[in-house]
Amino acid sequence: MPPLSPLPFALLQNPVRRYAWGSPTAIPALTGTTPDGTPQAELWLGAHPSAPSLLSGDGGPQPLDRLIDADPDGMLGPDTVRRFGPALPFLFKVLAADRALSLQVHPTRAQAEAGYAAEQARGVPPDAPERVFKDRGHKPELICSLGDFEALCGFRPAAATARLLDALGVLSPWATALRTRPVEAVLPELLRSGLHADAAELMAVTDSLRRAAAAGGPHAASCAAYARLAAEYPGDRGLLAALLLNHVRLTAGQALYLDSGVPHAYLRGVGVELMANSDNVLRCGLTPKHVDVDGLLAVTSFRTGEPEVLVPRPLGDGAGPDSGAGINTGTGVEEEFPSPAEEFRLSRLRPGATSVRVDLPTPQILLCVAGQAWLRAPGGAGLALPAGASAYLRPGAGPVELTGPGAELFRATTG
Repeated sequence: MPPLSPLPFALLQNPVRRYAWGSPTAIPALTGTTPDGTPQAELWLGAHPSAPSLLSGDGGPQPLDRLIDADPDGMLGPDTVRRFGPALPFLFKVLAADRALSLQVHPTRAQAEAGYAAEQARGVPPDAPERVFKDRGHKPELICSLGDFEALCGFRPAAATARLLDALGVLSPWATALRTRPVEAVLPELLRSGLHADAAELMAVTDSLRRAAAAGGPHAASCAAYARLAAEYPGDRGLLAALLLNHVRLTAGQALYLDSGVPHAYLRGVGVELMANSDNVLRCGLTPKHVDVDGLLAVTSFRTGEPEVLVPRPLGDGAGPDSGAGINTGTGVEEEFPSPAEEFRLSRLRPGATSVRVDLPTPQILLCVAGQAWLRAPGGAGLALPAGASAYLRPGAGPVELTGPGAELFRATTG
């Protein structure tokens, strides 16, 4: 392959994924491109083989996954290769939803390995509609909102769900079961029942949601969100499953961490999403795709409770274990979104006019979402990062300096 630039960073050209639920305007607005009238759902930043970013270099743009294959130690660093193997362990995205994504759950690593082996043994083709386990990995993920954002996340406390059902005046046996039986026993039964509901039951729930949303009251906002789901996916049994989940609204800078087993769906809004580099998804509705009810129940966690909304926490003074693993934060410009994930770590940077040193012990992707930032390498060569632009930073070649009055960036690296 043509040689890379000797600089420790390079611009990325990132593919856009076009799904029906995407926004036709949000990603073009971020990247400064002209909308073409089609939904642009996700901007992928990374080395996923199905849609890798292109890394700018002296020989022209080159796929990031092929560059990593050719020189894993040079592109990832020996420590990352030892920990995760010769592949970038995370996938970074901009997600722009005008309507709901599928309701879904991700398996644990052990469940993924077992499921992948079983499907391989049965000879299920990788592109078969009923194929669930595309790889052996788990898929924890973190979503940070860039504005107003709505999601469903985790099972609502049983008593709260019973009150919602009372307000709707439907599914009374569900409300009774939630009040009188152990939640870990009743939730799997209700989820299975909802995914086998008939058309009449779905219509009754849909009508009740519309009335409750119009009537106002403490459940009006959630009922309006569920009524939108019914309109977006008419006749989809995932609506009843969705009624069991927390309805969450985020503002800019707030985030959610989704671990294995947690049912969730993003309803609308724009955010940056960081996840382990896996494609294992078990769907439970709001989609025309295959729903494996038994497989879904086997990987779902039926814990209840309100989800934790994350806000970024300032990192330390650039020294010690809380220094941010690569950013000299003596000026207080980096904030981290805490998560237990090994594969990834997300932070937000507002560098200002004073240059901030960026050390490079790990592979990193910087995405500018507002203003314009500058990266400067030892020796003075620089790279501009306007809003919507991103750069890949190779480990071991720094430090580099980052500046940008009024700029806001997100940094993805390993955990």
